[in-house]
Amino acid sequence: MPTLARGREQELLVTPTPTAMVWFEPGARHQEVAVPGVRLDAGDVLVEVELATVCGSDVHTVSGHRGSPTPTVLGHEQVGRVLAVGGEEVLASDGTPLRPGDRVVWTVTVSCGGCDRCGSGHPQKCRSLAKYGHERMTRGWELSGGFATHVQLRRGTGIVRVPEQLPAELAAPAACSTATAVAALDAASRVPLDGATVLVGGAGMIGLAVTAIATEAGADVVVVDPDVDRRVMARRFGAEATLDPSDDLAAELARRRLSEPLVAIEASGAPSSVRALLGAIGTGGILVLVGSVSPGPTVDLDPEAIVRGLLTVTGVHNYRVEHLERAIDYLAGVRGAPPFGELVSAEYPLAEVDAALEAAASSGHVRVGVRPERPVRPERPGSGAGSGR
Repeated sequence: MPTLARGREQELLVTPTPTAMVWFEPGARHQEVAVPGVRLDAGDVLVEVELATVCGSDVHTVSGHRGSPTPTVLGHEQVGRVLAVGGEEVLASDGTPLRPGDRVVWTVTVSCGGCDRCGSGHPQKCRSLAKYGHERMTRGWELSGGFATHVQLRRGTGIVRVPEQLPAELAAPAACSTATAVAALDAASRVPLDGATVLVGGAGMIGLAVTAIATEAGADVVVVDPDVDRRVMARRFGAEATLDPSDDLAAELARRRLSEPLVAIEASGAPSSVRALLGAIGTGGILVLVGSVSPGPTVDLDPEAIVRGLLTVTGVHNYRVEHLERAIDYLAGVRGAPPFGELVSAEYPLAEVDAALEAAASSGHVRVGVRPERPVRPERPGSGAGSGR
């Protein structure tokens, strides 16, 4: 455990010195930057990273398909331990004070708590929003992303305790994909899942999490993905059926004697998947768009079909702290099936974050881990279920 030497109030000297991997532009390799001193404002928390995982959006950013201010410290899926709390008592989501040594995950967003959006229940779209792993590196907040030995959590971050027995490989992705899956199903919550048919577009990390959670709630989940290995993995996560996008969804659902789907979660971002799912949901159904987070072709909508079908099309971007809390609670109850632990199928040391990103861009991994210490390399790429979003 690093030792702390306290100078002026709020000033921390951490040894060994915290380091962050900084990204500048597509095609450029990360550079390691040392951050010898950390100033914690009141309400800030310094966390030592146990494990970070590479999200699909990180891959889109370094490939140039997604804009990002630079220089930046990428990474927003991670789990770690509290090292220090700045200035005043900071509460976890359960209302208890955080202490050094507590194991935690945190929301991808930092919210002010006082603007109109925060007040209307949308803190993830705060007027002064900041996002871990997405901001320009600035003096005083250098440790702003998960691809680092430490992350400085700013006041306004939702912080959730993580049980000691929960593997890091499950906890880290919860900070983005699993919490987003919970938020997506929450957006469709007016349709009871028990006995319903749920369509899921894409069997990446979010799609698999949606599949598992909805299946446990009693739904018959049908996953649509072009990759055969992903479809095999979706069955292991509880999917009642898996289809190729070229299949006739309506005909296949009828052939399998499944009820008319009233919930569809689109997690791939593919315009063709958006069109297919919108055309397949029944009267009064809900289509939740999750995967369309990068610029791409537009999708035409037929207003008459939406009106006559009483359809709802809604979007989910980021999530609220209660979604992350529910994701951790859900994962803490998983006992081997569905096999969430297999989804992080390779790990790299922090200094090799570029290799980790290259591996994550391949089709051999749903998630790739980045660990500041004790790297573990598998001899083969794991499940072969494809990279997640």
